[in-house]
Amino acid sequence: MKTDAITSQQYSAFAGRPDILREVVVKYLDQFYPNASGTSAVAIDNKIEQAMDLVKSHLMIAVREEVEVLKEKIAELMDRINQLELENTILKANVSQETLSQLSATMQTASAKPPPNPNTSNGPIS
Repeated sequence: MKTDAITSQQYSAFAGRPDILREVVVKYLDQFYPNASGTSAVAIDNKIEQAMDLVKSHLMIAVREEVEVLKEKIAELMDRINQLELENTILKANVSQETLSQLSATMQTASAKPPPNPNTSNGPIS
């Protein structure tokens, strides 16, 4: 007996289209349960609808949770930026001329050197 299995690739193609998924299930029922009553098909249709709504609500909850985590991370990063900007301002205001000239010389030699080749390895990255 030939079995008509749906591959994961075929399923993912249908996953975004609930009407096609419903149609596939109904055809499956018609093929293997030809004596099923219309009421049974409606009940199955309702179960499919409920399952799809449940999946949708779970996905929405997961997305909301992820958004909250990302908002917290953004807030932490913004606080860190503000802290570093304040620190930078204080350091600039209190730096000596000698240190400024050394920093300037270091920046000029660093910009004159070619950037390191990313294909060369200097040992394991930690």
